[in-house]
Amino acid sequence: MSERKVLNKYYPPDFDPSKIPKLKLPKDRQYVVRLMAPFNMRCKTCGEYIYKGKKFNARKETVQNEVYLGLPIFRFYIKCTRCLAEITFKTDPENTDYTMEHGATRNFQAEKLLEEEEKRVQKEREDEELNNPMKVLENRTKDSKLEMEVLENLQELKDLNQRQAHVDFEAMLRQHRLSEEERRRQEQEEDEQETAALLEEARKRRLLEDSDSEDEAAPAPLQPALRPNPTAILDEAPKPKRKLEVWEQSVGSLGSRPPLSRLVVVKKAKADLDCSNGQPQAAPAPGAPQSRKEADPAPPTPGASSLSQLGAYLDSDDSNGSN
Repeated sequence: MSERKVLNKYYPPDFDPSKIPKLKLPKDRQYVVRLMAPFNMRCKTCGEYIYKGKKFNARKETVQNEVYLGLPIFRFYIKCTRCLAEITFKTDPENTDYTMEHGATRNFQAEKLLEEEEKRVQKEREDEELNNPMKVLENRTKDSKLEMEVLENLQELKDLNQRQAHVDFEAMLRQHRLSEEERRRQEQEEDEQETAALLEEARKRRLLEDSDSEDEAAPAPLQPALRPNPTAILDEAPKPKRKLEVWEQSVGSLGSRPPLSRLVVVKKAKADLDCSNGQPQAAPAPGAPQSRKEADPAPPTPGASSLSQLGAYLDSDDSNGSN
């Protein structure tokens, strides 16, 4: 029974490896590999940012005629995630980094530039010291001076820390708290004083306004009221109307002035002589009002009845007709 896992293969006695045909592949053959972006970059076509660590299906090839200490240099092709523009970069074994080649720009890296600058300065210094012994002495003097300054600064910092170690921070905080409370109390007192002053000023202003309004609206002195006539209330009070009897409604009352008395006209004398001086009385001027006694007929006697007055009125009419 044969083994399930074949570890050894059978080679026939007449096997000749040189007779196996070899594939002739091009030296610039490209392979598809899965990689991540080695640095931050920005596409030149659309401006899309591609951050470090973004995964791509890239094409890999070996750069011809470029070798560093026998190490081959590889080139990678990727596509922009937005516009599908081709971006290429290659390895840099000298600086253990990658170099942007085409299609994008590498973002600014301050740390990398600083390291490169330090390396450049260090290399220049070494070259100068190699050819100039005096430069070596000057650099040593500068280094020793710089070292002494650093030590002095360090000692000052140590002394400062020791002085601060004995400081009572609780007392400082307590004093600060007390000063804050005192300042708040003073501010509160000032606010209260200012409020009281404003209230006093407003009260004085209100008192002045009230006094001015009282002076303007002072009433005139009251005139002494005239004492009314005690009997005037009797005239003002309505008199009760007496119910007329049946015979009074047809003839009239005896005591009051009859309504037909205004129709009676008293005859006047043609000429009346004055008894005292014997001169005739002057006639009144035209338009002058006559006296009440002459204008009004003679008042009837209180005992006369309305029938007698009617008879007198008829007699006066007969006499006027005869005349």
